[in-house]
Amino acid sequence: MTLDIAEKRIDKFIMVGDKLLIKPKNPQSQTKSGLYLPPSVQEGEKIQSGYVVKAGPGFPIPAVTEEEEVWKKREHEQVHYLPLQAKEGDLAIFLQNAAYEISFDDEKYLIVPHSAVIMLIRDEELFE
Repeated sequence: MTLDIAEKRIDKFIMVGDKLLIKPKNPQSQTKSGLYLPPSVQEGEKIQSGYVVKAGPGFPIPAVTEEEEVWKKREHEQVHYLPLQAKEGDLAIFLQNAAYEISFDDEKYLIVPHSAVIMLIRDEELFE
């Protein structure tokens, strides 16, 4: 399932919770032996890679209070998050079947939960 978004500025996107917005890396269209793979074979892979464009704040955790009645709603309670390991610019290796595809500005992006990420590759030299 794909979702087409009409908004024209990606900086207005806010990722919720543990979700990541990933720009998929162009898959290999050729094997090591020189055979060209059709797009249907490339899309059928179980693992895919891409660059993290936006990352959510993390997993929400309950606020620790010393009050006895923890179920009562407090007026100015701040939401606390356990931060994600993924950061913008990381190369993420993730499970393809957990991703949701969206189309934005005629480009393909994927929304992936942090739990589907298998590995991150961070190159600090890219940002210097």
